[in-house]
Amino acid sequence: MSYDLMVFEKSKAPHEREKFMEWYFEQTEWSENRDYDSIEGTADKLKSWFMEMIETFPPMNGEFSDDSNFDNPDKESYVTDYCIGNDVIYTAFAWSVCEEAYSKMRELAQKHDVGFFDVSADNGEILFWE
Repeated sequence: MSYDLMVFEKSKAPHEREKFMEWYFEQTEWSENRDYDSIEGTADKLKSWFMEMIETFPPMNGEFSDDSNFDNPDKESYVTDYCIGNDVIYTAFAWSVCEEAYSKMRELAQKHDVGFFDVSADNGEILFWE
């Protein structure tokens, strides 16, 4: 199990919780014709968020991954699985860094003007920063 959070393009997501959850489940079917390890084709604000987020939480896969992170005990727990869609980036963190991941991800979501969804929480918060 992992600690999961998501950022999203606010203009694409419904604001009403029930409709948002339907949209979320559609997004996480991962049916887009794309490489989910690549930021190519992703909304610009999500790309900016991603590039700053990986400074602290490096990606497990894709062009920005670095296998040496797995050999460094100080960095290994920070390696994160990113699933990158056109309008969402879904993240899977190690539970050992969940508080830091939550804080950093939420902070950068607001900074880069993208939405934030706490996937792992029961009735997790959905934030649009409006």
